Amino acid sequence: MIKPQRALSTAFLAQLLFAAAPLGAAADTACGNSATAIHGIQGAGDQSPLAGKRVTVEGILTRDSRQAGGFGGFYLQQADHETDNNPGTSEALFVYTRKPGGKPGQRMRVTGQVTEFHGLTELTKVKALTACEHTGLPASIAVSLPWTQPPESLENMRVRFTGPLTLTDSYNLARYGELVLAAHDQIIATEYLPPGREARALAQHNHHHRVLLDDGLGIRNPEPVPWLGQHALRAGDTVSGLEGVLDYRFGQWRIQPTRTPHFESGKTRPAPPIKPPSSLRVMTLNLQNYFNGNGDQTGFPTPRGARSFAAFEAQRERLVRTIREARADILAVTELENDGYGPSSASIGLAQALGAGWMVIRTPGQDGSDAIRTSLLYQSDRVSPAGIPHRPGPETPAGRPRPPLAQAFKIPEGDQEFWVVVPHFKSKSCRNASENERDQGDGQGCYNRHRTRSAKALTHWLDQLTGGLTETPVLITGDLNSYPREAPLEHLRKAGFSNLVHRFHPCRPEHCDHYTYRYQGQKGTLDYALASPALLPSVLQAQTWNTNVDEPPALGYRQAPDQSGPWRSSDHNPVLTDLSFTRQP
Repeated sequence: MIKPQRALSTAFLAQLLFAAAPLGAAADTACGNSATAIHGIQGAGDQSPLAGKRVTVEGILTRDSRQAGGFGGFYLQQADHETDNNPGTSEALFVYTRKPGGKPGQRMRVTGQVTEFHGLTELTKVKALTACEHTGLPASIAVSLPWTQPPESLENMRVRFTGPLTLTDSYNLARYGELVLAAHDQIIATEYLPPGREARALAQHNHHHRVLLDDGLGIRNPEPVPWLGQHALRAGDTVSGLEGVLDYRFGQWRIQPTRTPHFESGKTRPAPPIKPPSSLRVMTLNLQNYFNGNGDQTGFPTPRGARSFAAFEAQRERLVRTIREARADILAVTELENDGYGPSSASIGLAQALGAGWMVIRTPGQDGSDAIRTSLLYQSDRVSPAGIPHRPGPETPAGRPRPPLAQAFKIPEGDQEFWVVVPHFKSKSCRNASENERDQGDGQGCYNRHRTRSAKALTHWLDQLTGGLTETPVLITGDLNSYPREAPLEHLRKAGFSNLVHRFHPCRPEHCDHYTYRYQGQKGTLDYALASPALLPSVLQAQTWNTNVDEPPALGYRQAPDQSGPWRSSDHNPVLTDLSFTRQP
């Protein structure tokens, strides 16, 4: 484990080596005989000074993980009266063995080899294991977040958190039995800070000052899913009474609990935002890969979406309920299957599921080469298209590989037209990224150059299409895969577009109520409603509806198809923009 560097004196090292020298079989197993101190094995450097050496230790078994599915060993901690009183050295280590014997609170004598395993100091190749007298557990060390002392100095020791922690992420709950906890809900740095040194420092601080609540198992897909039975486990909930062993595995500090913590709901599931009278609501939603197979209950598993028809039905039911409860009039979607506009297509099927009056904007043959596309659906009794839809062609920078969709609309009782434009920029995933598109360390992730070029191409295309963005009411709304202070959004801001959600609900370093995504325990905005200057007077309000991202993925349609919507219908929150157009005198 990475610990503060400290030079070891020659005399101290000689003392450790002498204590670790073979003492014979009787000495190895006889409780109370001379043994190597665990803090001497841990040391204060980045690795154990005795790595590779055979040693005999005595300590107290604090947590047993030799059960089926466990980590194949137990945690051993020095008794309180045997510590070195040096806060820089840990007094515990993990003993990797399936040998039986001992239980929590019992003193153990173990002979084995000191090993560094992916940052964790362990005792392996155990030759002898003796259960001695029952002494009770060592006292737990009081800690809090941000860390009150380096966690490396507490590796494998018993700790207790003095105050409640906030649940910030449950992405790996169903897969690995993990929850991410921090002192408070964390916000993506570039949500409100420009990319650069300060944003990097905040991101690193957020990453280092958190801890995972683990289920104590080393298996995938634990059943039942831990912690979920009695609690909703929404991000923002608090966890108190947290006590256990501070462990380090898979690059993360985690606590293996020795008692059941207490979960308390931080906030209730929000009702749909009230829609102003006589307003027109534009709803923006990433559908999380809405693929309907062949459209006839066959064709599953799909390339990106549902693995079965039953799962697809659950996905469709949740999305439909979300859209209906939001009272949307125009629906701008991303991650819709790119399979045309026939009767069995995903887009037509979604419109039919939404009910009578719902129509799809069709742009046959111009929807790009990607497996997913953007789309617009609308209630024909509330709004109607004005003119033909548009997508940039593949020969233009804006048209590759999933071109944006632009459509002018008008309401029946008015003659003013306004445009709705739905882009979907490339994600931050680093797969196949060239050197120029890799993460540049400025907080903007991979493919930032690509997204910035897409933003510039989008405004250039729209300026030509509308005859001038300054004078034309335009709403750009979709998944831009960029946070508000990053380069793509900065370009759109300089082009005159206002971030409507931030305009009505600004995010501050200590507070952010409106966001559309969570990534590695941090919340931020990837989906937008951006208004041109000419549209701003018609905007009544803009907000997100927190139906999805605070909910654990374990409640999603793939893992829990019997759960009712609208909760966790997608991995993005919808954006709702309410407009009002009055007839000009």
